[in-house]
Amino acid sequence: MNITRIQARLEKLPLKVPYTIAYKTITDTEIVFLEITLSNGITGIGAANPFEEVVGETPAQTLHNLQQDFLQQFLGRDIRRFRSMIAEASIQYAHQPGTIAAIDLALHDAFGKYLGIPIVDFYGRKHRQLPTSVTIGIQSVADTLHMAKDLTQQGFTVLKVKTGLSVAEDAERIIKLREQCGTDMRIRVDANQGYTLDMLRHFLEQTVAANVELIEQPLPVGQDAQLNALPIVQRSQLCADESLTDVHTAWRLSHPPAPYGIYNIKLMKCGGILPALDIANIAATAGIRLFWGCNDESLASIAGALHVAYSCPHTRYLDLDGSFDLSRDFVHGGFKLFNGQMLLSDQPGLGIEWE
Repeated sequence: MNITRIQARLEKLPLKVPYTIAYKTITDTEIVFLEITLSNGITGIGAANPFEEVVGETPAQTLHNLQQDFLQQFLGRDIRRFRSMIAEASIQYAHQPGTIAAIDLALHDAFGKYLGIPIVDFYGRKHRQLPTSVTIGIQSVADTLHMAKDLTQQGFTVLKVKTGLSVAEDAERIIKLREQCGTDMRIRVDANQGYTLDMLRHFLEQTVAANVELIEQPLPVGQDAQLNALPIVQRSQLCADESLTDVHTAWRLSHPPAPYGIYNIKLMKCGGILPALDIANIAATAGIRLFWGCNDESLASIAGALHVAYSCPHTRYLDLDGSFDLSRDFVHGGFKLFNGQMLLSDQPGLGIEWE
């Protein structure tokens, strides 16, 4: 079954509610969609919205890359050679993971639909369902508690709280959140590089009774080695995010004494399903647990992340709420959400179709 058409477009989508992280406020997102059509009419759908501050690529650059002549050489190619096409794209667009991710996802979707099976079953399903966290941005204590109450009423059991501007205010929010939610709610923290080592120590001391499950990227990229000053029991609950972008950083951060006990793998950072599997294998050899994250993304790429997450035995945490915040999407399907649990559909490929 050969490829007959390749098309890309960019859509700018406002978020339902803007939110603030340690270094910016986000009000909308730009998503690039890629469609690959096969000779029997099957369409594979990919999507990407790389975060320039993390990977140095913008959605506009992604669109430009996908509309160049390079991708047109895949016309006439057999979809069963999808891995070799991803390898070629990875060389052509090295250090541009958004571009590679869109290609990787569209080819995986088309290939799975060609086989008639979900991609998670092609790689070997290890999980059926896990809860995803939902994100609360940096805001006042009152607003944090109000949003948490609303999310709890929707059935979510895991909250991720953005921090990184003030240790005292961050700690107060977490403590009050634990008091309101009780012990059944799992609480995670994402500092987005907002702390120094001393600030992190103070935050850990002040929130020890709140039983924070994990802390994402507490220090700026490049300062990871400072974390080795912490005892291993504290490092084990730290999660690499912005510091973990590809297999090279995954390998470097896995060397003992490892500063992180958890890896946050995002398809928009590493370039899609195939490199995500490589990072997962590196983590497995080092005993590092897997956390699957996202940007503000379409169902198309969130579904891709969920397929690869459920094919990895070391997956422990999901933070795949990126499509929940969109005012609209251009695809449907992929997964079902029940009381905060994410369940993949039984449809082939990534389980997605155009609206």
